[in-house]
Amino acid sequence: MNDLLAAIYLLCFAAIAGGAFALMTQNLRSPVGRTSSQSLPGRGRLHPEAPQPGEQVLYVDFSRERLEKMYQQTP
Repeated sequence: MNDLLAAIYLLCFAAIAGGAFALMTQNLRSPVGRTSSQSLPGRGRLHPEAPQPGEQVLYVDFSRERLEKMYQQTP
């Protein structure tokens, strides 16, 4: 009985490992999302929330000196 369970276990393990390998290779070979225009730097699509040219962006400075000034100002 133990030999039968070990064979079933190894069969299931091989099936899962083979499926995982197949999924990885298909993902590497898949051309979806990889076009020649997107592979060049600066030629891909912009993020929908990316700021437009000339638009102001919120900037937060977390430098050590700035934080120390803020802590000294608090009562």
